[in-house]
Amino acid sequence: MTNGRQLAAVPPLPGEQHACPTCKLRYVELTRDMAVREIREVPESLREVLAAVAAEVLRRRPRPGVWSVTEYVCHLRDVYAVYTVRLHRTQTEDCPVLEPMLNDLRARRFRYNELDVSAVLEELEANVTGFCEEVASVEPDGWRRVARRLPGQQRTALWLVRQAMHEGRHHLGDIREVMSSLADGSATS
Repeated sequence: MTNGRQLAAVPPLPGEQHACPTCKLRYVELTRDMAVREIREVPESLREVLAAVAAEVLRRRPRPGVWSVTEYVCHLRDVYAVYTVRLHRTQTEDCPVLEPMLNDLRARRFRYNELDVSAVLEELEANVTGFCEEVASVEPDGWRRVARRLPGQQRTALWLVRQAMHEGRHHLGDIREVMSSLADGSATS
């Protein structure tokens, strides 16, 4: 405890060879161009999933400890902003230390669940565009440059792009699951 607050453990980053058991993505099979194509589709995919759903439904959490759709959309917006900066730092600094995103803190402090989803989707689209522009600026020899976070955790620039794509795919699945819970009435709040 520090100053009366318990410090949350920072989860380890998935490895360079990560295979997600939930969304079946295997990093070793994913090229940079494949990742960028899928990342570009994230805002439109979200718009399709969220079409004609009332804001109050999007703010409903399916159960304690699980984000609402609005919170997931805000998280994705922030992912592409943070990963743009991470990729830039990896290209311009020698082995920079990446700050953790502190996702639950962001959701609380920045009041994700009170935000207008349509405005957040516009910001997400701008962040995705900026991220893809940063990817395009990486020189061919820049993909092996590394960043680190926790001791012993080094990740390449290519991993950053793969991880950014995984965030989009995985959280689209989470959003669909939350929407399904809300539609069938199994949500608790």
